[in-house]
Amino acid sequence: MKLAVLGASGRTGALVAHLARGRGHHVTGVVRTGNGTGTGRDHVADPLDPEALAPAFAGADAVVSAIGPRSARKPTSVLVDSATSAIAAMRLAGVRRLLVVSSSATAESGDTPVVAALVKPLLCSVFRHAWADVSAMEPVVRASGLDWTLVRAPMLTNGPARGRYRVQEERSVLGGLSLSRTDLAAFLLDRVEDPESIGKALSVAY
Repeated sequence: MKLAVLGASGRTGALVAHLARGRGHHVTGVVRTGNGTGTGRDHVADPLDPEALAPAFAGADAVVSAIGPRSARKPTSVLVDSATSAIAAMRLAGVRRLLVVSSSATAESGDTPVVAALVKPLLCSVFRHAWADVSAMEPVVRASGLDWTLVRAPMLTNGPARGRYRVQEERSVLGGLSLSRTDLAAFLLDRVEDPESIGKALSVAY
C-alpha cells in the first residue's frame, strides 16, 4: 500500500514509518522540517496547511496521523488543528482512509472504579490542555465523512514490543495503563488493512 504518515519524525510516527516500510509499504513521511526520517521519502510541510499536505497524500491508500503536542502541560490545539487540516487535504487529494492516534483518556467507560474516580480525573487535571485538545479532535474526525479509525492509546513507553495487547471498542481497556510505541505502531498498521475498524474508536493497551 501507499501510506502517508503525519508526524513521521516523532517517536511514534517514526516507528510507524519504519515498520510500514518493513512490511513492504511505500511510505511518505510528512514532517514539519527537513530533519525528518532520513529515508529520502519525506515531504516537508506545515501540517496545518491543507494545500501543502495534499501533494503528500496524492495517490495514498491511507493517511496515519501520529502527531502529538510538544508539551502536554501547555495550551495546545495541535491535534484538532492538524486533524482538521489533514481531513481537508485528504478531500483535495481524493483519499478516504484515515487513522488517528488519540488518547484513552477520552473513553467514558471501561475503567476500574479507582481509575475512573481518582486516576483519570487527576491526570486530566494535570494534563488538561492536552486532554481538551484530544477531546476536541475526536468529534472532528468522527464528522469527517471519511473512512476513519481513532486509536486510543494509554501511557506510551519506549520498551520492546510484546506482540500482544488488549483491545476495546468505544471504552477503556480495563486496567490497561501502558503500551509500547512499537506495539502501537504495529496495531495502527494492522488496522490500516482492516475494514472492520472503519468508523470505530479502539482503545489498545496491555
